[in-house]
Amino acid sequence: MQMALRGVWQLKKLIVSYCDWGGSSRGIRAFMESELPTFKEKNPQLEVVTELIRGQHPHLKGFYKNKNERVVCVKNMTPEDILLYATRLRNALGRKVVKLKTRHVTKHPSVQAMKAALPKHSLVGGK
Repeated sequence: MQMALRGVWQLKKLIVSYCDWGGSSRGIRAFMESELPTFKEKNPQLEVVTELIRGQHPHLKGFYKNKNERVVCVKNMTPEDILLYATRLRNALGRKVVKLKTRHVTKHPSVQAMKAALPKHSLVGGK
């Protein structure tokens, strides 16, 4: 599944940060050898950069066209799981997550819900 907004990919840059010594970066080092070259070939619109950071856990950082960024920690993951997260970052639109105030959002609220919100004495017939 590929996600783009109006035919334009939203992810501009993907930074793959890893440690060349730490054990938690073992999976991402294997990912960079096996999966990353094909991921780059399949996504020519995307700038993929590798970054060596010693003594830190590995992570993927995505930069989007709307100036947002997302960071995903990938410590102790397999190369297949890291590819899944990289694909999810690519497919995301880069929008901030908005918490809804109600459980259900609708443009046309039901008549029953409006009736239940009214006080009993204001209903016709008093029921």
